Amino acid sequence: MNKLIVVSQPEKWPISSDHTSIITSQDYLTKPEYANLKNARVFNLSDQYSYQSKGYYVSLLAEARGHLAVPTINNLVDLGERKLVKIVSEEFEEEIQKSLKNIKSQEFTLSIYFGQNVAQKYKALSTLIFRHFQIPFLRLIFKHSTKWNIKSIKAISISEIPKEHLESMYYFASQYFSKKRYDTPKANKAEYDLAILVQPNDPAPPSNPKALKKFVDLAEKMNFYVEILTPKDFYRLSSFDALFIRQSTEVNNEAYAFARKALQDGLAIIDYPDSILKCCNKVFMAEALQKNGIPTPKTVIVHKENMHEVLKITGLPCVLKSPDSTFSFGVKKAKNEEEFESLLTEMLKTSDLVIAQEYTFSEYDWRIGILDDKPFYACRYFMANGHWQIYNWSADKKDDQDGNADCFAIEDVPEKVMKAALKSAKIMGKGLYGIDIKEVEGKALVIEINDNPNIDFGVEDGLYGDLVYNTILTSLKDRLNSKQEL
Repeated sequence: MNKLIVVSQPEKWPISSDHTSIITSQDYLTKPEYANLKNARVFNLSDQYSYQSKGYYVSLLAEARGHLAVPTINNLVDLGERKLVKIVSEEFEEEIQKSLKNIKSQEFTLSIYFGQNVAQKYKALSTLIFRHFQIPFLRLIFKHSTKWNIKSIKAISISEIPKEHLESMYYFASQYFSKKRYDTPKANKAEYDLAILVQPNDPAPPSNPKALKKFVDLAEKMNFYVEILTPKDFYRLSSFDALFIRQSTEVNNEAYAFARKALQDGLAIIDYPDSILKCCNKVFMAEALQKNGIPTPKTVIVHKENMHEVLKITGLPCVLKSPDSTFSFGVKKAKNEEEFESLLTEMLKTSDLVIAQEYTFSEYDWRIGILDDKPFYACRYFMANGHWQIYNWSADKKDDQDGNADCFAIEDVPEKVMKAALKSAKIMGKGLYGIDIKEVEGKALVIEINDNPNIDFGVEDGLYGDLVYNTILTSLKDRLNSKQEL
């Protein structure tokens, strides 16, 4: 397998290993030879991993390209979750107390390089933490009150490593890169307890109140005990058997933390944290769709070095999308070059990469609901009145914010539309997805893969009724039953 060590300054890395190349993050993100490379493991040693930085995108695109990334995008997002850091502190409490028991001060800093510390006595603790987070350079601060707790965990760059540690770090790196295998982190009479996560002030909730009531009523008939949870109920999640997320999902909000916690605690989940990560980032989606040969409008992943070439590919008008845009938020249409340059410049201030896409007109978008690789509803969403999108958040009247919708039987959906939807869902793995597709000049073009699609009373259930809700609830129950049989 090819090994790519992705760094900001290759000249600072005096190490070598068989079948290993040291390249810059810019090269990995932009050069076609790396996008098309097969059987690659990517060691992401970028200077920073913050959300939407180059380091973040290296791990994100590695996954889209089918490369094995260290750290994974999950590892990077976990690092910023204070709730998950607390969980780790509790999980490793015994080893933390044992390793730090002889320290006299009230605060202690532990630096971990490829799973090792320069002091042998902290090896066990360093290994445990590295196996969980899989970040090459970690710095932890522990604080002691009545016992030792993790105060903070952060990824550091090579420039933050003390000079006296560099020789040891390079030695640990050589050991690590020479390996052939790499560690990976491993009340009532109802049959099951189901938590449905809802954000009370969600500007674009994926289920309206009548739909939520349907879920609760039908779940209770299936012998679930059901509670509607809000983000403040995070501490209660472990007492449930299953989690169904019905709030907007972004990497930086509570839904992802709930999904990760549920996964760690062994709950049945809709939807998985991997699904949230992949679907919430348009950069991953664009790369994955292209890699799998799925037709889309002409699409360009834009960065500062290629921004002046974009319109040659997309033409005008051009649609610009922030990587984490949802429900048409963060999606803009540039009608001319001046608008394009202004909008793109503003977007690149908050993200190193932006999606530019050819504008394709259609009166409606298909939405195919797919659960665990099987379609279970089909809708057409018409554009909002006088607008080019399904949602028009700037409309003066609430009734004009979205367009009409109608439902179709699965067997009546055009074959090319259904084929594109099923192929798109397979990219993301098992889970609940809504695939948005436009029919343009005889082609089915995939516009979006949604991890948390709308299930609204009076819309998505317009043809199949209760079957839409029961399909999801049955999937959750089947997952729980299969665990019981193991």
